[in-house]
Amino acid sequence: MKKEDPHAINGRITSPMVRVVGENVEPGIFQLREALSMAEAQELDLVEISPTANPPVCKILDYKKFLFELKKKQKEIKAKSVKIVVKEIRLGPNTDDHDFDFKLKHAIKFLEDGAKVKVDVFFRGRSIVYKDQGELILLKFAQELEEFGKVEQLPKLEGKRMMMMIGPKK
Repeated sequence: MKKEDPHAINGRITSPMVRVVGENVEPGIFQLREALSMAEAQELDLVEISPTANPPVCKILDYKKFLFELKKKQKEIKAKSVKIVVKEIRLGPNTDDHDFDFKLKHAIKFLEDGAKVKVDVFFRGRSIVYKDQGELILLKFAQELEEFGKVEQLPKLEGKRMMMMIGPKK
């Protein structure tokens, strides 16, 4: 089972008049029969490139090669796009200095690797009464990471956790 082609080719073109472009072709407006015979003479396909134009624009080319080039371009674009990784670090409202420094070293490494860091303070049980302490820890964390990353989202309380996003500096 063949999936539907994204372009109308040869016999699937419905417009009676088409504008023909392509290599080794005199650009102009032709009847569909004439355009198809021109493509056939070159042993190529007539492909509808712009169906919304008036008249529709068709190009004489090798359709399989055209699709291959299109996929190749899309693959290149996908390879060049940057994948953003978000690493998560969880603290408590009463985190000790040693644990704080330990988590800080991890955050620095993540930011140097180009990942974003999501730092959150999780409040268990009744520790929610220390939300100002949680915010202080997050702000201290951000201050320590100032030379490695910039704060993208300030501390925000959502339910039982307070979160903050830090992105790497370019």
